[in-house]
Amino acid sequence: MRVLIVNTSERIGGAAVAANRLTEALIDNGVKAKMLVLHKQSDAIYVGTAGTQWVNKWNFLLERGIIWLNNGMNREHLFKVSIANTGIDITDTQEFREADVIHLHWINQGFLSLKSIQKILGSGKPVVWTMHDMWPATGICHHAYTCTNFESECRACPFLGKSAAEDLSTRVFRRKLLWQKDTFRLTFVAVSEWLAQRARSSMLTGSFPVKVISNPISLSNFVLVDRNDARSALDVREPYVITFGAARIDEPIKGFDYLVSALKRLVDQGHFRPDEVRLLLFGNIRQPELLDQIPVKYTYLGYVDEEDRLSLVYSASNATVSASHYETFGQTLVEAQACGSLPVAFKGSGPDDIISHKENGYLADYLSAESLADGIRWALKADIDARNLRRSVARRFSENVVARRYINLYESILHHD
Repeated sequence: MRVLIVNTSERIGGAAVAANRLTEALIDNGVKAKMLVLHKQSDAIYVGTAGTQWVNKWNFLLERGIIWLNNGMNREHLFKVSIANTGIDITDTQEFREADVIHLHWINQGFLSLKSIQKILGSGKPVVWTMHDMWPATGICHHAYTCTNFESECRACPFLGKSAAEDLSTRVFRRKLLWQKDTFRLTFVAVSEWLAQRARSSMLTGSFPVKVISNPISLSNFVLVDRNDARSALDVREPYVITFGAARIDEPIKGFDYLVSALKRLVDQGHFRPDEVRLLLFGNIRQPELLDQIPVKYTYLGYVDEEDRLSLVYSASNATVSASHYETFGQTLVEAQACGSLPVAFKGSGPDDIISHKENGYLADYLSAESLADGIRWALKADIDARNLRRSVARRFSENVVARRYINLYESILHHD
């Protein structure tokens, strides 16, 4: 069986990491898997590239330019939407021709256009599309937040500056409906049950099969380090350590303000002294002045993508907090569990698939700083065997387990009449 994994980037971004791990895991399980990307970051022989530097740059700028114009020349939500008006035709590549199954992942920002997606679907090859966000199920947005227009037809998009009933989101939504004109061999995979429920409720994706398969984690890269050794390596001396990380810490959806409010509540109510707690932060930040609001000691580690470094951070931590309004999955929470740190997150999205409340983590009431504080306090005081946390990750999210689920899916599609 030959499988082609298609993703915009090889390694940059959560979807890229998941797609790359899956490719390697498939190869380890006997599948002839290759990866086709727009942006390659390694010399791996199983990863091929599409397009050229200048064409790819032009496609990216043209798409963003049209969004900018339709957004009233406002940059605020420029990267919260994609319209796939430009892209590369990959059906003429050797990788595509050789593949038995085409497996799409995150293909935005100038990689695949709606036209090229239509051509892939019309090729006759079975297509699996893993949803790392909501874009396949909406007109243009990667996350609909509380908007439900995608269930019938996108219109008056809150991410566009204009308030016309029929706008850019409506036009793209109607173009996506062309996916349903023919009987395509298309199966969607959501990385959590929460995301699957939204895909099933969308007019765009609800008529296709929607499966749930989580992202994989490399247990050989995320290792459990003795907590005292990890803290010594990071020069952490406080008895209670909390980790908070994201690609961009101050992105509003990541809920940094809820974390700060929860920590203030714990300190003000006398549960912990400010000098007893160390907050470890990793990720980019555009407004570093926000860190001045943190009421406990903290260490800002900057952007960290080295898995040995992340293993130290998680292993040093009693708790790893996600205060996101929504998470399609919650990769940092699984990584934390693999390294013996208890995850704390709001209930109601992807973390529900990861955390069993008060067994291997804490699910706080949605967007409640008080409940989040209760969860942090529970995690800091809990006595749970780190090795058992890691074993639970191995059973559910290891690369081998996830690869076998995908292999079973590929085989069922290939053998379906």
